[in-house]
Amino acid sequence: MYKSRKDIISLNDLTKEEIEHILDTAEYIENNPNNELLKGYIVSTLFFEPSTRTRLSFWSAAQRLGAQVLGFDSPAGTSKSKGESLADTIRMAEAYSDIIIIRHPNDGSAKLASEISKIPIINAGDGANQHPTQTLLDLYTIKKERGNLDNIKIAFVGDLKYGRTVHSLARALSHFNTTFYFVAPDNLQMPKYILKELEKLNIKYESMNNYNEILSKIDFFYMTRIQRERFPDDEEYQKVKGIYIINKEIIEKANNKNLRILHPLPRVDEIDIDLDNTIYAKYFEQAKNGVPVRQALLALSLNKLDKLGD
Repeated sequence: MYKSRKDIISLNDLTKEEIEHILDTAEYIENNPNNELLKGYIVSTLFFEPSTRTRLSFWSAAQRLGAQVLGFDSPAGTSKSKGESLADTIRMAEAYSDIIIIRHPNDGSAKLASEISKIPIINAGDGANQHPTQTLLDLYTIKKERGNLDNIKIAFVGDLKYGRTVHSLARALSHFNTTFYFVAPDNLQMPKYILKELEKLNIKYESMNNYNEILSKIDFFYMTRIQRERFPDDEEYQKVKGIYIINKEIIEKANNKNLRILHPLPRVDEIDIDLDNTIYAKYFEQAKNGVPVRQALLALSLNKLDKLGD
């Protein structure tokens, strides 16, 4: 049963049962649209960092539930450019709305906002830390593809050091007896603190530099972009730029019809467009699944749907 929460800040805060309840709620809402559920509510979207899918997905989710949306998609043109603190921006948004969605380039900013705000806060990504709503839509996509979340084999490929989506997803999937393959150059491998968390839970994982030997035995290939904006030194970025690129020929050679490719998007060149219309590509459906998942989070955080069927 879902334990009503004021805020959604980190996957670490959610139990396996709460995760499953959110996904069940998303499925229920997707199958039973209700554009009156949040009628009269106002949702603030404070995006201090560029975003296309997450911001538009939250807007779509809120409006499909009947709520109104206000906010900004860049700190330029806001009082932050005049020196206003994050705390004061949160206090102002709290006065104008019923729930706040925040994306910020600094780790821990969503947690800070939740400590200041009296209304619910949903973390839409904070620095290289966590992106819990992306993780929940990733889980929703995996569940829709497989029917359940148990005993899957998944490869995380690309930027695992700075990739907040893979950090969150690894933690979430650790509830479901997952086998992980971490594919990255040595300087972009999964952070040791996450590996230690998995080891404590006796979760099976392998770290490697090449994915060829595992393509035939995995269920999901989770590709990530090498994030230029996260590198403190552009020279280091140039050393790994384009290191992993997959295309239709590579995937078909693996002869694994059950393989599905996920990506949090945006992509640059790591997935060739010749894969887009194949049975393997699920990244656009994955993005679409963000709407019912975020509808579920908005409804549950505002206590509008404590249990299925209400």
